[in-house]
Amino acid sequence: MAKKVVIIGGGAAGIDVLDLLLRGKEGAEKMEITLIKKEKEGFFSTCGLPFALQGMYGIKELELIEPNYYIDKGVEFGTGTEVTGINLENGYVSVDTGEDIKYDFLVIATGSKPFIPPIEGTNLEGVYTLTGKEDGERVEAAMNANRSGNALIIGAGLIGLQTAVAFSKKGINTTVVEMLPHLLPTILDADMTSIVQKWLHKDVTFLLGKPVSAIKGDHQVRAVIVEGEEIPADIVLISAGMRPNVDVAMKAGIETGESGGIVTDRSLRAKKGKSYLNNVYALGDCVEVIDAVTYRPRLSQLASTALIQARVVANNILGISSSYEPCLSPTVAAISGLQVGSVGVVSETARRYGIKLKVGKAIRYTRARFFPGRKLIIVKLIFEAHTEKLIGAQIISEETVAERINELTLAIKERITANDICMRERCFEPSLTMVEDVIVDAAVKAQK
Repeated sequence: MAKKVVIIGGGAAGIDVLDLLLRGKEGAEKMEITLIKKEKEGFFSTCGLPFALQGMYGIKELELIEPNYYIDKGVEFGTGTEVTGINLENGYVSVDTGEDIKYDFLVIATGSKPFIPPIEGTNLEGVYTLTGKEDGERVEAAMNANRSGNALIIGAGLIGLQTAVAFSKKGINTTVVEMLPHLLPTILDADMTSIVQKWLHKDVTFLLGKPVSAIKGDHQVRAVIVEGEEIPADIVLISAGMRPNVDVAMKAGIETGESGGIVTDRSLRAKKGKSYLNNVYALGDCVEVIDAVTYRPRLSQLASTALIQARVVANNILGISSSYEPCLSPTVAAISGLQVGSVGVVSETARRYGIKLKVGKAIRYTRARFFPGRKLIIVKLIFEAHTEKLIGAQIISEETVAERINELTLAIKERITANDICMRERCFEPSLTMVEDVIVDAAVKAQK
């Protein structure tokens, strides 16, 4: 008899599990798969929205896979539908159509939802978040209607900064307000974020270390209050971080941890009470992970994290034993032509957990100094002081950042030391690299 698999959520995590189950042909043929998602699209790439708003392509192009693709493969692909309850004892989920759907395996991939600050005025017209296609279309319409107007973004994370670039390109006066004292606080140290701020300062105004106290207007937003100062705003984007979407899981009695995400074991089985459920898995933005440096619980709300977790979940459902290891969350982003990358811990996180540091920072070129088209590259490496093992890295340049972050992710996993980096052979070709790479230079400086 065919096993019934129900997947709640059709973002990157849920779709990855679905795709991997379908690829595991022999196992998938013995399964009846149902995916339930509240959005109307098939697979929509939310992380591409800021670039669509910058005019690089249309928002419609971000629907990478339409529902019929999966329906034709025999999947019950339910769009525009929301799960209202999970009955763990009897093995079924309830949906807002009134139907109960039985499962043998349940996959919870409910994603995340934007954090809305507890301030006056967040429900006014002209106040937006950016978490899906409909959000993107509303923001785009507001941008086109408010050329030469004023926009204010609450939060200086990656999405906030990338959207600030989009507003600025439309000729909209743009201000970014961040409660913490510097940009990108979760992935970069203050000295590195100052480079990003300088890169953007002609196009964007920054108010750092200042909380928003209210959003003002009658029905339509007209201003934002920041430490008593009234700043005009026709558009407000709330980009103050994402929280795990765990309401339906918690209602069913599934455990959440100190980060707010669902607690799982290494097989990504969800926990209820004192035990892990053999047939209920959770992954993606809604789960708590263990950090590979601090070994403390945290969130890792990245599509790249979800893909690895999906492999673990799909393998286990298909009968292939698989486990998820502590994670490093390598991150890269393009912000107005500047590439920013980070992996491991930032200095503040390390210090918070009592880790003493050695730090090396270097500036070089991406190619030989005589070669046309070379770009400056800034690298900061963070080592644990006693062992000199690499535990964090931050890179800013106009090119080659993603490749280097991937290299340094592996280096942290393999517990590479500063001396290992200095003594390792590297390739050289003047059109592609320097003889002594910037990563080596940073490691040498950390040793000194």
